[in-house]
Amino acid sequence: MTRRQQLLLAALVLAPLGVLARVSHTGAHAQAAHGPRFDLKRPEIVAFVNDVVERDSLKRRKVLALLGKAEPQPKILEAMTRPAEKVTPWWEYQARFLTEERISQGVDFYLEHRSTLEKIAAERGIPPEYLVAIIGVETKYGRVTGRYRVLDALMTLAFDYPPRADFFRGELEQFLLLISEEKIDPLTVTGSYAGAMGVPQFMPSSYRLYAVDGDTDRKRDLWNDWDDVLASSANFFVEHGWETGGPVLAETHLDPEPKFQIDTRKLELNETVDDLNAQGVTVAGNLPGTTPVVLISAEQQDGPAYRVGFRNFYVITRYNRSARYAMAVHDLAEAIAQRVGTTLQAQNPQASSTTGAQP
Repeated sequence: MTRRQQLLLAALVLAPLGVLARVSHTGAHAQAAHGPRFDLKRPEIVAFVNDVVERDSLKRRKVLALLGKAEPQPKILEAMTRPAEKVTPWWEYQARFLTEERISQGVDFYLEHRSTLEKIAAERGIPPEYLVAIIGVETKYGRVTGRYRVLDALMTLAFDYPPRADFFRGELEQFLLLISEEKIDPLTVTGSYAGAMGVPQFMPSSYRLYAVDGDTDRKRDLWNDWDDVLASSANFFVEHGWETGGPVLAETHLDPEPKFQIDTRKLELNETVDDLNAQGVTVAGNLPGTTPVVLISAEQQDGPAYRVGFRNFYVITRYNRSARYAMAVHDLAEAIAQRVGTTLQAQNPQASSTTGAQP
């Protein structure tokens, strides 16, 4: 050991423990300033960058600089393999969303934003309770908008989740365009594990296509501007074909020996009320036999059960392609509407309610 090494060792031995602790902590902090990064030389990432630079006239240097700051998120991959609406039976899934807390918060939200909701209902034909319910299911009325950086989520799914890589690469491209258009900070904006953003949880492509400026301030802010949030959610419904005044769901009654077969993955309206009647399924309500429908499994704790979805039900599934999800939105909307109607009637029993809610 050299004289210099001996002196250094002595200094370390004699140093106060607090100093050593600070040195150790500083080093660890510097090392953990960020997690692993994506290798931008991976062929699929190189091809993606080449495509978006050429197609969207983006600057290669800026795209690479941004993507180089993304961090892989293994927990997102775990979440993608077990989404609740695919593995949870309906009666359990429903119970998660039709809680007293979520209904009460929905009523409070409805009453607080009643003026905006009724204005949108009059102009766009979307019942207020469905706008309230969709954001109630998505983010508990803006309370839970996601904890993953959108950049990290989209990069992870675009390049480390082969089953839907093409879809998420498309969303990553839309995100690159969106952050420029809306002046969004890509390094701080957070969302769901799938990259959905804001109170209504729009994917980047939906944000670009359907978000609107609800209060004419020349911005489309889906995090902080409730006029924009509600108007954008309504616009999504309208653009996907919502039928004003049309039904959403109906209950069914089965013959003793029904003949139907059901594919739980099917959401298209490729049957009619008459078709179901012929298979031993009677649809509640007085609807024309030619009305397009889809038969849905709504299993209960004590056994099988079935409901029928109409055009507006299908529109809700464009938000999230799950029958359970759309049923939860519908049932929450009905519960909120009923409670709002009762509340308004109690506040002013002499006046009839002008809202979409029925007492």
